[in-house]
Amino acid sequence: MARISLTPPRTLFFRAMEWYSKRTYGKVLDPGRAMAHNSRVLWSYLRFEQSVAKFRTLDGDLKMLAEMTSAAAIGCAWCMDFGHWEGNRRGMDPRKLRDVPLWRESDVYTPLERDVMAYAEAMTANPPEDDDALSARLLAALGEAAFVELTMMVAVENMRSRFNSAMGLTSQGFKEACDLRDAPAGKSRPTV
Repeated sequence: MARISLTPPRTLFFRAMEWYSKRTYGKVLDPGRAMAHNSRVLWSYLRFEQSVAKFRTLDGDLKMLAEMTSAAAIGCAWCMDFGHWEGNRRGMDPRKLRDVPLWRESDVYTPLERDVMAYAEAMTANPPEDDDALSARLLAALGEAAFVELTMMVAVENMRSRFNSAMGLTSQGFKEACDLRDAPAGKSRPTV
C-alpha cells in the first residue's frame, strides 16, 4: 500500500502529466501521482527523465537488463512490473524478462548480458561492490561511452527503485497487460 495518497491536488500541471501518462502508458503512473504532491519535484524529475531517455550509446536491451537487475536487487515491485511492460514493448525475448530475478541460474543470457547484470547487481549493493576485472571486461566489450551510460543507468534505476520502494508503490498491472509467454516460432508477440 502506498505511503502517500495517490490522489494529489488536481493542479493544471498534474492534469497535463496525467493526460500524457494515460496517452503514453495507458494509465497514470503511480510514481508521478506520488511526486505530484510536490510540483517542483515532479517537474524536475520529468525533465531529468526526458534527458535520460535521449541516451543512445548503450544497446537498449542491455540497458533494460541492467535496470531490471538493479530493480530486482532492491526489490522494487513497481519497477519490475513496468520493466516487463517496457521490455515487451521493445520486443525483448520474454524469457530474458521473466528470468531477471534468477539470472544466475538461467541459460538465456549471453556472456555480455551476464556481465552487465553482474555489474548492475554489484553497483546496487550497499555499499557498492568494486570488481576491476568485470569493469575491464565491460569497458573492452562496450567502449568508454557505453560503459559510462551503463553506470549512469544503473544509478538512475537505483534512484527510481529506492523512491518507489520507500513510497510503498507496488505493481500497477503492466506485466499482466503484456503477453510474456514464448511466441511460437515464426510468429510475433502481441504488443501493448
